[in-house]
Amino acid sequence: MLELGVDTFGDVATGPDGTSVTQAQAVRDVVEQGVLADEVGLDFFGVGEHHRADFAVSAPEVVLAAVAARTRRIRLGSAVTVLSSDDPVRVFERFATLDAISAGRAEVILGRGSFIESFGLFGFSLADYEVLFEEKLELFVRLLEEGPVTWRGTTRPALEGLEVFPKTERGRIPTWVGVGGSPESVVRAARHGLPLTLAIIGAEPARFTSFVELYHRTLAEHGHEPQPVAVHMPGYIAETDEQAQDEAYPHLAAMTNAIGRERGWPAYHRGRFAHDVGPDGALLVGSPETVASKIRATAELLGASRVDVKYSMGTMPHERLMRCIELLGTRVRPLLAD
Repeated sequence: MLELGVDTFGDVATGPDGTSVTQAQAVRDVVEQGVLADEVGLDFFGVGEHHRADFAVSAPEVVLAAVAARTRRIRLGSAVTVLSSDDPVRVFERFATLDAISAGRAEVILGRGSFIESFGLFGFSLADYEVLFEEKLELFVRLLEEGPVTWRGTTRPALEGLEVFPKTERGRIPTWVGVGGSPESVVRAARHGLPLTLAIIGAEPARFTSFVELYHRTLAEHGHEPQPVAVHMPGYIAETDEQAQDEAYPHLAAMTNAIGRERGWPAYHRGRFAHDVGPDGALLVGSPETVASKIRATAELLGASRVDVKYSMGTMPHERLMRCIELLGTRVRPLLAD
């Protein structure tokens, strides 16, 4: 059966009076959203890592631990952990601790991140962008074996036969590599034999078929067994297509244009939105029936075993996000089981 998850960046939303909630309230709202995702039967709850004013979560593992203490079944992970600007040993320790708290439900999705604030914040140079991720991923894969590690690189002190604790009860933390638009990242994930998460944010899903082919081909070339592919796509569900689009567009456009001003993107507009919510676009926005159909088509196109809906959408109020999660669990998920 196709699995259905949700993830969030902890976007700072608007409250009932139309003003922005505090970042502290946004974090508390994420915990409530994670609890609801478990209650309505979703398979995965992911929390992204960011270090900027519009997203409240900079320590996903702490938030996920709070969710773990109030849930029993749903798997919990990052979306993504920016490994390049973190220490692989500390990342492993935090997720192993989350795995203990959640009784074996922790996952980690490692990535280079789509924002760069963490590099300057933690003293890393963007000139080392590639080598930081390459070396730290190599070390993290070694740590996943949960035995003594000997490792040398250029980005952190060497390890000489050292062990990292706590050990997990199941012997390994499920670890994915999140990839946006880089074939090199696809090859890197396959070379290490790690599952792949495709972040489909703006481009049409069909453009990622070549990535999937490259991934499976590279896995085989390196002698690895086939690994699962997951898909991450922004989305929002309401009772009807019209309601979902009317509620989503203002918040999505405001968020996209705010980031676009930083990056020199053209202004987001209704015409682009209409394409993105259409059958070939990158947004899962619509009624439960429309979204379920698009999820199924995307999963079949890319051979994905799980689709994660990035349901947080800029300043979209918490109450609407809760209803979106409820519809995903009670209306969309059953349609995917048919």
